[in-house]
Amino acid sequence: MNLVNAPLAGGSDPGPPPAAATLRAMELGQHAIAAVLTTVGVIRAIADGTPVAASVLAGLALLAWHTVGTVLPGRARGPRSPAWWLLVFALIWVAAVAVSAEFVWVAFLLWLLAGHLLPIPSGLLFSGLVLAVVVVAPILHHGGTSYANVFGPLIGGIFAYGISRGYLQLLRDAAERERLVASLRRAQQEMSELQDELALAQRESGAVAERTRISRDIHDTIAQALSSIRLLAHASAGRSRDPESARTLTQVEDLAGDSLSDVRRIVAALAPAELEDDVLAGALRRMLDRAREEAGLQTELHVDAALPHLPTEVEIALLRTAQSALANVRLHAGASRVVMSLIGAERTVRLDIIDDGRGFDVTAWEAGAGPGSSSYGLSFMRARLRELGGGLDIESTPGEGTAISVHLPVHPGAQPTAEETP
Repeated sequence: MNLVNAPLAGGSDPGPPPAAATLRAMELGQHAIAAVLTTVGVIRAIADGTPVAASVLAGLALLAWHTVGTVLPGRARGPRSPAWWLLVFALIWVAAVAVSAEFVWVAFLLWLLAGHLLPIPSGLLFSGLVLAVVVVAPILHHGGTSYANVFGPLIGGIFAYGISRGYLQLLRDAAERERLVASLRRAQQEMSELQDELALAQRESGAVAERTRISRDIHDTIAQALSSIRLLAHASAGRSRDPESARTLTQVEDLAGDSLSDVRRIVAALAPAELEDDVLAGALRRMLDRAREEAGLQTELHVDAALPHLPTEVEIALLRTAQSALANVRLHAGASRVVMSLIGAERTVRLDIIDDGRGFDVTAWEAGAGPGSSSYGLSFMRARLRELGGGLDIESTPGEGTAISVHLPVHPGAQPTAEETP
């Protein structure tokens, strides 16, 4: 069984493997140990008077079963395959030791494999049984033993088992590094997406503000002037006794009326964009659509029809919070459904995010017992919202989902009254 391919003891997954060159070197090293120890056993058995055929056959059986272990992980035989393989390998080794006590040398390889393939309790029991065979074998074959035959294997077994567990820890450290690197890459990608989303929101918000300003300027200047011209022309035409002048004034009135209608259409085309397609709502909708396409989440977005116009900094803060919360849902909650609600009051705005995921213990998190990335994310959200005079409320129960409520004053710096605070 390849140490580099077998699952970690206890059934845990080592995650992404270290460099391929390192894995290959470890695999070759394991095969070299098996070949050297078996060869030493065969040579010493023959030198000790054991028949050559029996010695060679025992050595070949050990090497053949060890070779079977090199392809076993790729056969998808279940999580217990390594343990069963090691047990059969130990039985073959016991049979080889029955042929000649010199095959006790292979015990070093068994201790290495036990430390890697078995959980600690089972590994220690297995190693103890192997040590018992190593100690008893010389007595059965030669009628006696020595302190060297007892303490030598004992020290070697402890050393081999310790090396194997140390190697296992190296694998775990490598897997943790790979996990952290992958997490950093995901965070970098999410940050890049957030920056793009914020840039789009800022551009759209700036465009909306500029369109609103232009529409108001047109309404307050050109539209008012045309309306005044129309009224003056109508009044003057009614008082004029000159038919030619009256006809001219009527033409001016009609022209001003037509121009005023055009101006009003232009104002109507500019101004409603802010109300019909709110920038923040559009960004949230795109974010949820992306989560549905990429993660298969069922998403809903509810926007209050009475939502007031929000300053850019408030929209950005809400968008950042929604982005972080949705990232937590995708990475940690294991949810299948997410509902966002954007609700406005006279001086405050609230964003509610509800998922049906696994939830968590809010009390433990508040007490600082949750050091995970999602916990840091929630803490960062709360700190950012407090800087703008808002807050973050969390309701969650393990196994029953999570509800996050974000509230901000519409105009940061102006403290909402108690009745307006969600």
